[in-house]
Amino acid sequence: MKRLIENTIGALNEVLLGKDLQVRLALCCMLARGHLLIEDIPGMGKTTLSHALARIMGLSYQRIQFTSDLLPADVLGFSTFDRDANDLVFHPGPIFSQVVLADEINRASPRTQSALLEAMEERQVSIEGHTRPLPIPFFVIATQNPLEQGGTYPLPESQLDRFLMRLQLGYPDRLAERALLQGEDRRDLTARLQPQLSTEDVLTLQQAVDRVTVSEALLDYVQRILGYTRQMPGVVYGLSPRAGLGLLRAARAWALMSGRHHVLPDDVQMVLPAIVEHRLAQGESPKGQLRAQRILEDVAVL
Repeated sequence: MKRLIENTIGALNEVLLGKDLQVRLALCCMLARGHLLIEDIPGMGKTTLSHALARIMGLSYQRIQFTSDLLPADVLGFSTFDRDANDLVFHPGPIFSQVVLADEINRASPRTQSALLEAMEERQVSIEGHTRPLPIPFFVIATQNPLEQGGTYPLPESQLDRFLMRLQLGYPDRLAERALLQGEDRRDLTARLQPQLSTEDVLTLQQAVDRVTVSEALLDYVQRILGYTRQMPGVVYGLSPRAGLGLLRAARAWALMSGRHHVLPDDVQMVLPAIVEHRLAQGESPKGQLRAQRILEDVAVL
């Protein structure tokens, strides 16, 4: 199982150069049944990472370009009257895919952003009085431009909390950038990616994550983290129980990716920044990173 995971990571690293940690966290997020938010300026590889993830896992993939005039029906689907059938016929929207890229999600109106809430939480959508299940597995990758850029609508806290992780890719280092400049177009490389996993493999790995054991001492550590965030100066509200459950799931997934069937404090610490920064930023993005660092420094493991 570990070799299968490493082969998958290796194939992704051939497309997204110099971003091994971000690639591993993105895969960890999927194995933990979470959704991923990638925040960065345009041109950093956000779309490349999401498309490569879908291809490497052999999953169906849809990209939705979020714009100010996008409507919820453009995402979820709609019904039209069929004269031959004398009935309404539902036309599913792009949300009915295993991997959905919500590109530049914060350029759409809050009404359209909220169309994703039920899908992300319940893995289903309610349309015109009918509840329709989404494919399994179901994974949303959303990209977002920095709020300083024009034409953006900040994601509300209720939606931010649905994203298990937030990543920032950042500029490549000098060697990676030289390889990018000299190498083949990333889109061509992505198009040639061969699946390393099947849908059944993904589901098997997700189920294996659930079987990774967590000791009482580790649970105590996670609870100390949650309690610490609820008393941090300048934080209006700390991490929710849902965030705590997500932190545990991600730590389990990271342990499995490391070839272990039990969680160590190191696993929690590796995934913690990606899970807590966007929850503790509370409108001040740089402070989220500082607060995550304080948690790692101040909360005792034992």
